[in-house]
Amino acid sequence: MPLTAETLKQLAHDCGFELAGIAAAQPSGDFDRFNTWRELGMAGEMTYLTGHRGDKRGDPRALLPTARSILCVGKLYHSDHPLSTELEQGGRAWISRYAWGSDYHEVLRRQLEDLVERISARYDQPFEWKICVDTAPLLERSYARDAGLGWIGKNTCLINQQQGSWFFLGELLLSIPLSPDMPPPDRCGSCRRCIDACPTTALVPDGAGRFRLDSRLCISYLTIEKRGDVPPDLHSGIGPHVFGCDICQDVCPWNRRAPHTEEPEFQPTNSAPRLDDLAGLTERQFRDRFRHSPVWRAKYTGFLRNVAIALGNLASSEATAHLKRLAAHPDPTVAAAARAALAQRS
Repeated sequence: MPLTAETLKQLAHDCGFELAGIAAAQPSGDFDRFNTWRELGMAGEMTYLTGHRGDKRGDPRALLPTARSILCVGKLYHSDHPLSTELEQGGRAWISRYAWGSDYHEVLRRQLEDLVERISARYDQPFEWKICVDTAPLLERSYARDAGLGWIGKNTCLINQQQGSWFFLGELLLSIPLSPDMPPPDRCGSCRRCIDACPTTALVPDGAGRFRLDSRLCISYLTIEKRGDVPPDLHSGIGPHVFGCDICQDVCPWNRRAPHTEEPEFQPTNSAPRLDDLAGLTERQFRDRFRHSPVWRAKYTGFLRNVAIALGNLASSEATAHLKRLAAHPDPTVAAAARAALAQRS
């Protein structure tokens, strides 16, 4: 039987996605802006954005030559726990909200596979498809905007007017022609709370009235993607963050009434752990605790480096004791971060 865009979006909602919309599988008008951004060096050391895989982001048909439509979905991960801006720190580390539960790649892929099965049961013609979850070379926020899921805010996050920005994005490329949705208007207006709240001033003007994220200054990039040493002049701005940052979303007015997820796998298990506990993690303990969490991406030594930086921003004698021990760590990056933190305290 024929498959309409509305039927497909309803099937997506039935599979557990709070947002769903259709975009045309054609080159994105944002690719030139993306290209300028990486030519300016703002991708930092993320070679998957600057190399051949980055070049592929210009056209979804590089991933599926027969693609005609893109079903864009959003999966809510917000939970009823304090924001980073509300937390009484008291020696606690901040792990970004999206990493509190299970690895979202696995959850979204499983639900998108379920969706493909439901489409196959409803659609009586052969079709080709490809699932994309975060790691595929696709300008997913641009296509999500084109599919009507939200606008791209000044903090570069996708913002939905009714539900905010606490969403994972996924895409299903389809060879099925479908009517595309329309992008919503940008409703950031004159607000600049995210820009003013960023401790490392990572949101920079592009000269055309919009803003870019300079990854080289972004706490999320520094604590997740950056390998090796973090520039010491950025340590104080990182504060208690050991994996990612939520500040630009925490202060966004559109998140004031953001709903909470009902997904069991996104319920918090790693929210605001004590820095004392993290400083003493062995590599095996790190693996056991974070192997099926997004935190795994930082790797053990990268995570300990982040813990050392956060300890340097904590005024306590216990922090100094942990830093002295970490300064003798066999990994040179961890040791250097701890020594820089000790120097910062002297």
